[in-house]
Amino acid sequence: MAKSRKDNKGRVLRKGETQRSCDGKYVYTYVDPEGKRRSIYSKDIMELREREVKLMKDQLDGLDAYAAGTSTINFVFDRYISTKAELRETTMRNYKYMYDRFIRGGFGKKKIAAVKYSDVLQFYQHLLKEKEMQINTLETIHTVLHPTFQLAVRDNIIRVNPSDGVMAQIKKQPGKNHGVRHALTVEQQRAFIRYIDESPTFYHWASFFKFLLGTGCRIGEAIGIRWEDIDLEKRTISINHSVVYYSREFKEHPICSFAVSLPKTEAGIRTIPMMDTVYDALQMELDDQKEHGFNETVIDGMKGFIFMNRFGNIHNPQAVNRAIKRIYEAHNAEEVVKAAKQHREPVIIPHFSCHHLRHTFCSRFCENETNLKVIQSIMGHANIETTMDIYAEVTDTKKQEAIQNLAHNLDVF
Repeated sequence: MAKSRKDNKGRVLRKGETQRSCDGKYVYTYVDPEGKRRSIYSKDIMELREREVKLMKDQLDGLDAYAAGTSTINFVFDRYISTKAELRETTMRNYKYMYDRFIRGGFGKKKIAAVKYSDVLQFYQHLLKEKEMQINTLETIHTVLHPTFQLAVRDNIIRVNPSDGVMAQIKKQPGKNHGVRHALTVEQQRAFIRYIDESPTFYHWASFFKFLLGTGCRIGEAIGIRWEDIDLEKRTISINHSVVYYSREFKEHPICSFAVSLPKTEAGIRTIPMMDTVYDALQMELDDQKEHGFNETVIDGMKGFIFMNRFGNIHNPQAVNRAIKRIYEAHNAEEVVKAAKQHREPVIIPHFSCHHLRHTFCSRFCENETNLKVIQSIMGHANIETTMDIYAEVTDTKKQEAIQNLAHNLDVF
């Protein structure tokens, strides 16, 4: 028969209870619904046991409420996310961050069984209108909400998923940004780079934006590229990791930091041949850093990053988007004045983000290459459908241009 454990006063300790020898505190260790080991502490054994009883009741109440369909969306999301062991750590952090920021404090408090299709639709419309959320961000919200409801369906807590068809309805509404990223035109692309090259304010961004426009890299891949990933002799670029910028809790306050991750998909690990413009930009960057110093940032043991900001650190994606906005706004203001003086139409650069540069590269590629597998490989698309969607958009535009050229060149009407 096993010997009973006792505290320093001779009282028998129950299963899960211990007493620390260092300070005499009592500890109760248990496993929460997510399978994580947790502990509660008290100086008094009776107080600890009162807390144990309350803890067990709370856990049972939560499960009973779930089974009865009266638990909140928050409860079900926490249950859902605890099952996603296959998610990468960075993806998990992003999902939790988006949920906590936009859902948990408001919509997430609704009872799961009471939520209707129209509730989800109104919530999404609220995010678009009141919060001025971009449709791409809303799709991330949907990515975490839809499977949360689906878990409740599979557990027979609710009959149907109230988020089914909501995004399709949102995208039918006129006047909305439906998330289609349109590439810059050749004229806009040239104007953007030319303005940076000639600007005393923005010229230091030239090599970075030429790299983005000349490789089609995702922003995380570009800011994380290292000199050891570059072969200037063979003129190749190895994409084997990405750097992500994420929010995490630190002493009960959220802070943002960088982490190294694998590329978005396995197809993201690839080698990109270097075009002359990219080679020249990297060579110029190397010569400049040999004179003024290299990037000394270290992230998860990685160092030797190529691109850096004025503080000697790697670029923050949000800072890149802010720089893009300053550049095209400055260009447009000057271009309007120049065009008026020269009696011509101005070349206006539209609002765009760093991901539009990847889309622009892919569009230029599709305009000059018909082998979809080659395009897919260079872009690192996991699915050929992604490549085909961009290719179809480009070829539709080219067909219109071809008809216009035909009408112009054949004077038969």
